[in-house]
Amino acid sequence: MSKPILISGIQPTGKLHLGNYLGALKNFVELQNSGKYRCYFFIADFHALTENPEAKDLSANIINLAADFLTAGLDPKKSIIFQQSQIEPLQEFKWILSTLTPLSELMRMTAFKEKVLQPLKPSEREKITKEKLEETIEKSNFGLAEYPILMAADILLYDAEFVPVGKDQLQHLEFARTLARKFNKKFGKTFVEPKPLLTDASRIMSLDDPVKKMSKSQPSGCVFLDDSPKTIQEKLARAVTDSGREIKYDLKNKAAVSNLLTIYSALSGKPIKILEEKYSGKGYAEFKKDLAKVISDSLKPFQKSKPQSAKIKSVLKAGAKKAGKQAQAKIKEIKKKIGLI
Repeated sequence: MSKPILISGIQPTGKLHLGNYLGALKNFVELQNSGKYRCYFFIADFHALTENPEAKDLSANIINLAADFLTAGLDPKKSIIFQQSQIEPLQEFKWILSTLTPLSELMRMTAFKEKVLQPLKPSEREKITKEKLEETIEKSNFGLAEYPILMAADILLYDAEFVPVGKDQLQHLEFARTLARKFNKKFGKTFVEPKPLLTDASRIMSLDDPVKKMSKSQPSGCVFLDDSPKTIQEKLARAVTDSGREIKYDLKNKAAVSNLLTIYSALSGKPIKILEEKYSGKGYAEFKKDLAKVISDSLKPFQKSKPQSAKIKSVLKAGAKKAGKQAQAKIKEIKKKIGLI
């Protein structure tokens, strides 16, 4: 009996940071090495176009992200690693799925509204009127609206049964499941309904502001995978802490320290309770110094020389060939079901 297919991707929108690593990439490697799945991991470069990147930046980011994939431990012998835009049937399939999608459903997506409102100041978002919201939506990038359709195509085209997602992506995955049901009902059984794989992947917050996710848009609050040990130590020393000196996990009252404990636990493998006992009666300075070393040691592979561009392109080409073969077979089946063949 063949193993179920698992699929996920990351957008090449800039350097990866610790939040990306602990929230996704580290988890990818563990899923790959579990031996339970046939893993497809891709560079989501079509999705990245919604950020309107410069061509030279996007090209460089694709190579850099693929290098991080390999450096982190993704293995082309165990997983299919590919570039999303190199799969020719994908856009054709996305169009087919779009004909099953009510526009109103796209407009209701929480992630779409958040993206549309992102340029506004917090005070403007809180007081926005219905008319102003509609005006903002009308001016927005349509790629943001059709993002869920492309995500559904990414998943269904490969008959993926499992998708590792965070809670913020559950709505999009449910949308993919809805499209699978619609298609199956109208044209006959064609797709499996993908299931979410909610893992213990950590949600890492900014070192500057522990109520916001770590984001490259706030570089001072980020630890990037290629940061030097000295830079990491400086960033940890500046990281905000909470009132009092107790090093304890308490999201409500000690969000900053709780975030640092989460990072420490995720990288060291030590339960937070053990870390609380270790630093009982000790100060923030010692805790931060030790954490900086844990982070630096964990990210050492990313400080060393990464795979050469030629090797990276070879891996992506081979992965696209394998994923493309699956995609071509599936799109042929789909087109036959809907009467295009």
